[in-house]
Amino acid sequence: MLYTLLCYNKEDVVWSWSKEEDEAVMSRLSVVHERLVKEGKLGPSLRLLPTTAATTLRGPGVVIDGPFAETKEQLLGFYVIDVENLDAALAVAKELSEANPTSTYEIRPIALYVPETRPNAPTQMLKMY
Repeated sequence: MLYTLLCYNKEDVVWSWSKEEDEAVMSRLSVVHERLVKEGKLGPSLRLLPTTAATTLRGPGVVIDGPFAETKEQLLGFYVIDVENLDAALAVAKELSEANPTSTYEIRPIALYVPETRPNAPTQMLKMY
């Protein structure tokens, strides 16, 4: 079954990390990522730019710069995983949480998944920040 693991954190804290702090967290997360890839369980995953880069469409034709809501934590990224059940999804979320303990992970079953079909879609990790 497909699940998404939504990663929430305080973006002002995350984006204030030094390069070394960010690399340390990403290195710990990479251990989990690599294991999931080897097991054939990791689908797309991504890290979002801060909400200051967001644009929101509210209703027909109302475009707002920034995020849709003021919250204490922001959605920073997500993982798509293919695991047997909710318990297995929770186990992966726990591993990610151990690697990045300041984040909160929300686990949701996926109702619809449309696979990547662009012929020029990236096939390797892209770092946009």
